Amino acid sequence: MMTQSNEAFVRALLKSLKGERGHIPIANALSDIGWELAGKHIEGIPYSIYQLLKHMIYWQDFLLLGLQGEQPKLPTHVKESWPDESNAENQEEWQKVIEHFLQGLEQACTITQTMKLDEPLEKYPDVTRAEHLRNIASHNSYHLGEIVVMRRLLGSWPPPSGGYPA
Repeated sequence: MMTQSNEAFVRALLKSLKGERGHIPIANALSDIGWELAGKHIEGIPYSIYQLLKHMIYWQDFLLLGLQGEQPKLPTHVKESWPDESNAENQEEWQKVIEHFLQGLEQACTITQTMKLDEPLEKYPDVTRAEHLRNIASHNSYHLGEIVVMRRLLGSWPPPSGGYPA
């Protein structure tokens, strides 16, 4: 039986994963970005939006594997979690990247709603499911802020759905 505090935690974690309340929903911040914009570089920023989202996918997938009982190998160096290519080859490939990321978010939300969050992970006994899910939410939130700033600098903010803060 789930207690009221557990239910409140699950609701808060879901909002953190999806990007509600504290900032724009993640899907709204990504859905209208075209592949050309995703590959643009801004002086002083070492990566494109495309590279940033691929980096987010790398770690989201890594953490999701841990939640599924696997123990993926940590990269030797963090640069391995960043793609070499600056952009997708076309809009279709870029859309697949966005869809992959959003499907991973949905998977994290499903785990949040269906599994015991206070249980330790099989391959990481000192880490609970809740901690792993919080890592996904905070890492994505951190980099979503960068995407929003990059979009502002590129003159592509707010999205059609609106953005807050404006």
